[in-house]
Amino acid sequence: MPLRVAVQMDPLEGIGIAGDSTFALMLKGQELGHQLFHYLAEDLTYEGGRLYAGAHEVTVQPVPGNHFSLGDFKILDLGSDIDVVLMRQDPPFDLGYITATHLLERLKGETLVVNDPAAVRDAPEKVWVLDFARFMPPTMVTRSLGAARKFIEKHGDVVLKPLHGNAGKAVFKISRDGANLSALMELFNATYREPHVLQAFLPEVAEGDKRIVLVDGEVAGAINRRPAAGDIRSNLAAGGTAEAAELTETEREICTALGPELKRRGLLFVGIDVIGGRWLTEINVTSPTGIVAVDRFNGTDTPGLIWQAIARRLHN
Repeated sequence: MPLRVAVQMDPLEGIGIAGDSTFALMLKGQELGHQLFHYLAEDLTYEGGRLYAGAHEVTVQPVPGNHFSLGDFKILDLGSDIDVVLMRQDPPFDLGYITATHLLERLKGETLVVNDPAAVRDAPEKVWVLDFARFMPPTMVTRSLGAARKFIEKHGDVVLKPLHGNAGKAVFKISRDGANLSALMELFNATYREPHVLQAFLPEVAEGDKRIVLVDGEVAGAINRRPAAGDIRSNLAAGGTAEAAELTETEREICTALGPELKRRGLLFVGIDVIGGRWLTEINVTSPTGIVAVDRFNGTDTPGLIWQAIARRLHN
């Protein structure tokens, strides 16, 4: 059945269509006959118990430089004019992002929002993962320089990264001698109000960081992301390269542990990051990526799986 779909995302002009997961979802949705609308999170308006968005109907095509066409501007009642909202704007996971989740949560019972906005708000990537600490490398969340020093004394080389960072931005390796720790903690404390993440450095990251995609709690596929020469970051946005990958026994155990909770929370499209075949580092729920590379290497149709999961949710 054709659906009316509103896509809350960043400006279409700036996306890289060759690897953008949201664009892949839009292409598949259009192929299935769904009517697509595009708007920005800042275009939301709440009044009189209704949530509206100023949006344009959009058509998409896989042509670089000419990948979308906008129709007339419309004010959509997201509760009555739309069947599905795809919440796909990129982080930062700031107050603007959080406010959008609160507004979209008011559509509950009328319009399906993917991923569920309350679940996204309650499951930031580097915080909710702490619920699965048994699969994680040694991890500390802190603003304290003294605590960070003790962590390094105990675990040796560490990685320092922002609690709400994304795409490998501001990720630093600090050696066991603590060189630059004081300066970096001072910089982080001045830049961010929240605490920061320290994790024991995993040498296995040189062999890659596996992105595993789960759709409605089930494994859809995986890729290994290998860091560029001289870098510890394997994110594709930070210069990493993708290669085919199979799951280890421990990775399957991680997915089995996560799956029921993802399904229960309405987190239909999730990407988890695992290093060394056994160390879970993040659970990405805000705007997961990687499905284009997964499908390229595995010959799969992850956007199709996501639309199937959406259809099941709508008919339950």
